[in-house]
Amino acid sequence: MTYWVYIVSNRKRTALYIGVTNNLERRTYEHRHSLLQGFTARYRCTDLIYFEETNSIEAAIAREKELKKWSRAKKDQLISSFNYGLKDLSRWSR
Repeated sequence: MTYWVYIVSNRKRTALYIGVTNNLERRTYEHRHSLLQGFTARYRCTDLIYFEETNSIEAAIAREKELKKWSRAKKDQLISSFNYGLKDLSRWSR
């Protein structure tokens, strides 16, 4: 099975949410349409701006925890190295 560690953000890129899923398309759809209560709905984190793929749920969870401990500057650098323009990478943004 494939797992993703992902980051979604709001349109102004002021809030970041880091999560893990086994279905990135479904999960980004849920964020996009505010189907999930909590942080992402409250801060309107609808845009997929970063993701990593792995075949291990343990590795995905460990990476999620690692990224959550990083400073905002370090997270921004990681995201920019992957997605320089900070564009929404979900299929619904096309």
